[in-house]
Amino acid sequence: MPLIVMCGYPCSGKTRRTEELKAHFEETTDRQVHIVGDLALGVDRNNSQKEKDTRASLKAEVERKVNKDNIVILDSLNYIKGYRYELFCLTKHAQTPHCLVHCLTSGEESSLWNQNREAAGQYSQDIFDALVQRFEAPDSRNRWDSPLFTVLKDDILPLEAVSDALFKRKAPPPNQSTQSQPLSSTNFLYELDKITQDVLMKTSVPGDLISVPGATEKISFMFRTKGDACFSDCCDVTAPELRKLRRQFISYSKMHPTEKTGQIAN
Repeated sequence: MPLIVMCGYPCSGKTRRTEELKAHFEETTDRQVHIVGDLALGVDRNNSQKEKDTRASLKAEVERKVNKDNIVILDSLNYIKGYRYELFCLTKHAQTPHCLVHCLTSGEESSLWNQNREAAGQYSQDIFDALVQRFEAPDSRNRWDSPLFTVLKDDILPLEAVSDALFKRKAPPPNQSTQSQPLSSTNFLYELDKITQDVLMKTSVPGDLISVPGATEKISFMFRTKGDACFSDCCDVTAPELRKLRRQFISYSKMHPTEKTGQIAN
């Protein structure tokens, strides 16, 4: 489902704009429109201790619903740029477009709207001020904030432009961090562990030609001289450093598996 991420200060009109978008897409398309938001989760807006859990719950709900077919609207503050980047990565994984709608208001204006709400739906002034202060405004130069539609309170929502951004634009291609990893042979991890462990068992002193088990070429750490001093081109590699390098190599190899286990040593 193409994803629309709402963004803005508390009480900036995000839910009203969300309902406008939902009505438009239900009228003009045959796609289902799913709203994921604070109201649906029954979020306590004044419990700052659960703010991180709330973001995780919203993201998980988006992840469950997002795909290539229908539409998901995330109606929440979404004020942290790192969180918006995570949502962008979700759309890359699902290979579906997304856009951002920023409801732009001043802090004073949103605060007045907050005070005019029923008591049960209000933010406390301390929580409200803290959220406004931490708000990280979207920037269309960032790929996770683009396409960006900024609307003021009296603006007409650019419904057709939002629709074009979702349905006439190619989905972002998946990259290494968002696509599923290829399958490898069942004994790949076993061979990887065994071969790299054999490599670590080989020790030498600088100047030796090192025969790495399973590799076709030898390694040489040669000395150079400078005046009366003699030193190596390469720093000594201790056993703990070798083990650290091995762990890094194994992590890399899990992301880039190969059926040719005979090439692991090389």
